[in-house]
Amino acid sequence: MDYKKLAEDILENVGGSANIVGLTHCATRLRFNLRDETAAQTEAVKKLKGVMGAVKSGGQYQVIIGSDVSHVYKELQALGNFNGDGAKASKDSRSIGARLIDTLSGIFTPILPAITGAGMLKAVLALLVAFHWVDNTSTTYQILNFMGDAAFYFLPILLADSAARKFGCNTYLAMMLGGILLHPNFVSLVSAASGSDMALTVFGLPVYKATYSSSVVPIILTVWLMSYVEPVADRLSPKPVRFFVKPLIITIVTGIASLCVIGPVGYIIGNGIASVLTAIDTYCSWLVPGIIGLASPLLVMTGTHYGLVPVGINNRMTLGYDSFVNPGMLASNVAQGGAALAVALRTKKQDVKAMATSAGITAVCGITEPALYGVTLKYRSALYSTMAAGGIAGVFLGFMKVRTYAGGSPGFLVLPGYIGGDSLNNFYFGAAGAVLAVILGFIFSFITFRENGSEDNTTKEETAEANRDTQNTSQNGSSPADSSAPAALSAVHAPVNGRAVALKEVNDAAFSQEVLGQGVAVIPSDGHIVSPVNGTVVTIFDTLHAIGLKSDDGIEVLIHVGLDTVKLGGKHFTPRAASGDRVTVGSPLVDVDIEKLKEEGYDVITPVIISNTYEFGDVLGLTGQEVKAGDSLIKVVK
Repeated sequence: MDYKKLAEDILENVGGSANIVGLTHCATRLRFNLRDETAAQTEAVKKLKGVMGAVKSGGQYQVIIGSDVSHVYKELQALGNFNGDGAKASKDSRSIGARLIDTLSGIFTPILPAITGAGMLKAVLALLVAFHWVDNTSTTYQILNFMGDAAFYFLPILLADSAARKFGCNTYLAMMLGGILLHPNFVSLVSAASGSDMALTVFGLPVYKATYSSSVVPIILTVWLMSYVEPVADRLSPKPVRFFVKPLIITIVTGIASLCVIGPVGYIIGNGIASVLTAIDTYCSWLVPGIIGLASPLLVMTGTHYGLVPVGINNRMTLGYDSFVNPGMLASNVAQGGAALAVALRTKKQDVKAMATSAGITAVCGITEPALYGVTLKYRSALYSTMAAGGIAGVFLGFMKVRTYAGGSPGFLVLPGYIGGDSLNNFYFGAAGAVLAVILGFIFSFITFRENGSEDNTTKEETAEANRDTQNTSQNGSSPADSSAPAALSAVHAPVNGRAVALKEVNDAAFSQEVLGQGVAVIPSDGHIVSPVNGTVVTIFDTLHAIGLKSDDGIEVLIHVGLDTVKLGGKHFTPRAASGDRVTVGSPLVDVDIEKLKEEGYDVITPVIISNTYEFGDVLGLTGQEVKAGDSLIKVVK
């Protein structure tokens, strides 16, 4: 692969150097902060050779590369320094949640190689001791042990660097603040004062008796405070001596605030999170790993799984182990590997077989993006199999209270990190859970796999005829009942007047990447939503923004009116039907004030999804033209 050429093409299609505020990368994807995301040519990016996909999520523009991402990142950095040192972004209009996820991801992603390497070293050391190859009293053990501990002990300094880059302040002053929290003299003072009446003060202000080695929250809050102190110090410092006075002000103000206020608050927050999770672990240990095992593919797809990383790290730093994040993601990752390998075995397409084999092996080692974007999002049965297997295995790992003592990409390679405690039970049950996830993912995917054009009874001629029938039906305005549609076809009609467009034009990855199923979207010209099929209303959400139906011939249809309209709680919506109602094509379902939605800033595009796509040979949608409610919109090939 020509990494330099790919980097140049990506740079051009994301809007050029001037549009980039910051750039980091994780194990498989480039993570851009763009001044104007609308300037990025997403479809052009996706078509570049070497790019597996592109999504906008968590306040970032993410380009999925795969295992070669570090090479592309290096070439991008050669084209311009995009790591955002000291750079402040323009006014941020993103939601608080998006900004929070972006901030956490931007802080933790750069340090993952350090804590992964340290975690793997600790895992290898645990193996050496377990097999009696190294004695835990030897100097070899002691040296390897402190080498593995170094990244965790000095975690505040690592986080200070990445947090300073994210918050746009001086990285070296930030790392110095991390050093203040870890200084041996401060640790000694706290140790001497703990358990006694001895008070620690600075200028009469009380200093909290806590040490901050391996801590996460205190240094992040400290650097965040520094990002506000720095510009004030810059304004207050006389120009002739600014070089000396500015860092002095920052050090005194932020350093003292960190020891007296910010650090203690962060320390208490970190321990509070750990206490809550400990309570969950005690009374409902299976819940969180099960949910993470089930939902991880969707989180990875949007990049929001990095929001879980701080939780896992905080658990290991405060409790000494993590029984939630890593075990849950282990179940999901290796399940996805099993599902992909099943696709490799079942498919008759050689290119898919090669991709699925490679991606499956990568997934069981802990990196799932190649399997997710190359296999499981293409074959929905594999995605659902992954989620089911990951959820079941996650519940098993949680029920057995499996704990990991080291970090790393959750997969078979990090299983040594489960060695710890008084026995090898964590390792044995962790390995058993991983094997269970692979087997279930493989079996579920193997049984449910269907490959369009090879495993169903639909011939190329039938598909072509279906395409022609769809076009002819919409042009003459007749319903399928009036056309000579083949028996192998079923029609889903337009639920509203408007313009039919492809799902890829929907600004929501769950729809545009067909995670929920194939279909078509309609940009409505009015708000009268009607039934697209003869059948039954399965459910109308309480917020009225989404309706699920099932046709008489087994097609499950989801109509989602607008994007994020669930937040309205039913405002501007009027129900015209109820769950369980029998409907025919054209029966009223919901009326919505489209103009009010637009006034409140909502995108009114309405996806029409075939939820059980995997049960059919093909789903053929009409796009690129105006439709009327009741017109043939989608043909489903059985």
